[in-house]
Amino acid sequence: MGRRSERLCRQGTFAGDAAGDGDVIQVVSRAFDVLRCFEGHETRLGNLEISSRCGLPRSTVSRLTHTLTRMGQLVYLPRDQKYRIGPSAVAMSTSMMRGLQLRNLIRTRLQDVAEQIPGTIGFLVPDRFHLVYLEFARAAHAIGLHSVTGSRISVARTAAGNAYAAALDPDIAQALLAEMGREIPDQAAILRDRLDANRAMLLERGYVTACGLWSPHINGIATPMWSPQYQTYVVANIGLLSAMYDEQRMHDEVAPVLSQLARVIDALVQNADSGLVAVPPSNNKKLSSEDLTHDLEAGARRAGPPRSLRAADGRRRQGQAPA
Repeated sequence: MGRRSERLCRQGTFAGDAAGDGDVIQVVSRAFDVLRCFEGHETRLGNLEISSRCGLPRSTVSRLTHTLTRMGQLVYLPRDQKYRIGPSAVAMSTSMMRGLQLRNLIRTRLQDVAEQIPGTIGFLVPDRFHLVYLEFARAAHAIGLHSVTGSRISVARTAAGNAYAAALDPDIAQALLAEMGREIPDQAAILRDRLDANRAMLLERGYVTACGLWSPHINGIATPMWSPQYQTYVVANIGLLSAMYDEQRMHDEVAPVLSQLARVIDALVQNADSGLVAVPPSNNKKLSSEDLTHDLEAGARRAGPPRSLRAADGRRRQGQAPA
């Protein structure tokens, strides 16, 4: 493994910024910025819209969309004079999703919680300044909560994003803030002002809350877990109407359910990396502590507290708070 690869393993997504390196190939980074603009398979965008969304000059966007179209990552629609996601991008995403039994198991667990709590329950992975819902569940009678699989939410303005940032090693968190400061300074300021308090809450309680931060009508609670598969933190979160669940009720009633959910998901995430297969429980059951013993086949790792914090070299330190 080369020195750059070793540095990425140690420091993750923002390794270049943390180390002060300039070894990121900008044209590759910008190509992915363009692809991120397409939020779904049906999204259609022109060069001007893409330029506005990713903050690149229109001439640069034009060259990138031309190249991505030649590669099959985008398709040009002459009638609309717009682009949409192409067959190569769809094929790539399909191959990545193949065999992800883990997602089905996590979705079952999220739905178990949704049957108890009238909100949106999610499992999210980071993508630069956002988190993306890899799986979600929603109570049938949940109102005002519209997240779906693939939805992107802000790191700075959500409980899930705040929990993710609070779990990062301090140098990586500072690199994230520095990059956000260059591109979205208003959100960087929000995250910076909350970071110390969020770290303290994560240390003391094992989760982070954000009440009215994204919307005055929504309160959120989230906890991060280290994923060996993705070499970053993933997050479990619960979003609820503030009129029904104020901050105290979040601590008293929702936090225990989230902590229990996180233990189950963490066991699944850790064993996914080792190739062990987990067995879902029967449906329509409330999530209970007894379920923890039925989640994994014989020989799987015993479920424990979420491995939400890690050492700087990537080794997990169970139960230890971030510096």
